[in-house]
Amino acid sequence: MIPSSYPDAKEMARLTARMLWEIEAVNFMQGEPFKLASGQLSPVYIDCRKLISYPRIRSTLMDFLTVTVMRNAGFEVFDNIAGGETAGIPFAALVAERMGLPMTYVRKKPKGYGKNARIEGAMREGQRVLLVEDLTTDGGSKLSFVDAIRDTGATCGHTAVIFYYGIFSETLKTLGDHGVELHHLCTWWEVLDEAPERHAGVLAEVRAFLNDPHGWRAAQG
Repeated sequence: MIPSSYPDAKEMARLTARMLWEIEAVNFMQGEPFKLASGQLSPVYIDCRKLISYPRIRSTLMDFLTVTVMRNAGFEVFDNIAGGETAGIPFAALVAERMGLPMTYVRKKPKGYGKNARIEGAMREGQRVLLVEDLTTDGGSKLSFVDAIRDTGATCGHTAVIFYYGIFSETLKTLGDHGVELHHLCTWWEVLDEAPERHAGVLAEVRAFLNDPHGWRAAQG
């Protein structure tokens, strides 16, 4: 279980960004842009999957994520913690352990054999489910997971991520229109604020993308 006292949201965001830099989870394009899960192109990419290999950072961030959800949503408002396949699964397990709740995970699509299930683990009708993922860009990929959870008769009105791009104006509306509230630890803006001096040469390109992602993509052809 987690301690009851943690830094405020601003300090947790700063520390999260610093940890992402420390483990080299921040990647810059070398020639071709990165293709994100949303299908959009980007000159930068955050690899949150690396966090599972760093126990001290992993533990601290999962404490941060758990306390952020509790502060924002409530302390007794969930019955089940679901991870999205695949990156969300380890983080959901760690959050579930801290909250003392059952853990499940949601497949991207039915597995195609056996029960052809999308939900693995025990999820029951009426349960209030928190969807945990590593990050979100425009929020679109979360909707399929949420719908799969709701198809069981459970409810899902919250999703928690370590990293939120924070640059697409439609993200919060996309989730909000689907009845989902987003909780996150940090965005690109905190990551840039913590950027080591050695990366100063590439940050102008990154800022051009972050300030106008659609315009940057149009310029790429």
